[in-house]
Amino acid sequence: MPVPMLDDFLAYTLAGTRPGAEEKQGTCAGGVRWSWLDDGVLQLEPTAPEKAARSVLASAGVHGDETAPIELLSHLVRDIAQGSAALTCRLLVILGNVDAMRDACRYRDDDLNRLFSGRHAQVPNSHEAPRAAALERAATQFFAAASAERGARWHIDMHTAIRASAFEQFALLPHTGMPFSHAMFEWLGEARISAVLLHTTKGNTYSHFTAQACGAEACTLELGKVRPFGENDLTRFAGADEALRHLLAGTHGTKGDAKAALPRAFTVIDQITKHSDAFELRVAADVPNFTPFVKGTVLACDGDYRYVVRHDEERIVFPNATVKPGLRAGLMVVETTQDTLSSLV
Repeated sequence: MPVPMLDDFLAYTLAGTRPGAEEKQGTCAGGVRWSWLDDGVLQLEPTAPEKAARSVLASAGVHGDETAPIELLSHLVRDIAQGSAALTCRLLVILGNVDAMRDACRYRDDDLNRLFSGRHAQVPNSHEAPRAAALERAATQFFAAASAERGARWHIDMHTAIRASAFEQFALLPHTGMPFSHAMFEWLGEARISAVLLHTTKGNTYSHFTAQACGAEACTLELGKVRPFGENDLTRFAGADEALRHLLAGTHGTKGDAKAALPRAFTVIDQITKHSDAFELRVAADVPNFTPFVKGTVLACDGDYRYVVRHDEERIVFPNATVKPGLRAGLMVVETTQDTLSSLV
C-alpha cells in the first residue's frame, strides 16, 4: 500500500504534515522499515542489515534554497519505498532547514551550516538555533547505534553553490586531525566530483560535526547552482545520485569497469575575513569558485587589513562580500593533489 509520506517526502515535508502516533513508522517494499523521527527526518533500515553494515546519513537543504539535492533525496526515498532502489544498510535522510525551504530562502536569521558543534548556543534567539541542535541530536542518536568499524559511518551532505565554479561539482572534507580516507576519495571519483577542498581547521558545518563528534566519513558536496524547486535538471547530478545509491545498495566500488579517476585536491591555506562594513572584496561579483590569482594580487581590504596572495597561485572559493562582519568572506586554497593522494589511508 503506497505511503504518501514516502512517495513524495519533499511535498509532505513542505506541507508541514506531521503523522499521528500510529503513522510514524511502517514497512515498505522489500521489508524496509521506516520511521518518521522529526520534521524532514526519516530513518530507513532493511529487515536484516548485513553484519557491520554501513550507517549512512544523507542530508540536503541545510541551506533552504539549494533545491536540486533536496529533490534527489526525495526521489531516493520514493524509489527505496517502491523497491526500485536497493537498501542494504541503515539510512537517515535529513532535509535540513525546512522553514527556509518553505520560504524559498537560504536561511531566516543565521546560516544553519555555521551553527553546528555547539555554536548554536551562542545565538539562542536565532530562528536556526533550535534546528541546529535538533540535527545534532538526530545524527548523534543515529550513529550511536552504528558499527564503530572504520568506514562503517558515512555522512553525505549535499549542497549547491551560489555561483559558477571552475569545477562545477566539488566536495569539501572536514578537518579532524586524522588522515583523509582513500575510500571517500574513491567514492567521490565515482560520483564524478572533479575537485576536493581539504579543510585544515575545525569548523561549524554539519559535516564537520558528524566527522568530529560521530566518527563519520563525512563530506559536503557542491552540485551546481541554486535554482527554485522544479527548475533543476537533475540529470546533471546523475553521478552523485548513482554513487549514493551504490553506497546504500552495497555495490559501491564493485563494478567491473575501470575505476573513476580520483578528484584533484586543494588545501585551504587561509581565509579572507570581513572585519567591518568598510570591507572591500576586490574581485568581480560573479567570479567563479576556484578562480586562480597570482602572487602579489590584493584581493581584499578592510581598514588596515589586506589580503595579498603569497603563493605563486592561490584560488578563491566561496567569495562573498555580503556576509556579516566577523565572518568568512572567502577561502583561499592551493593545489596539493600529488601529496594528498599519496597520503590517503
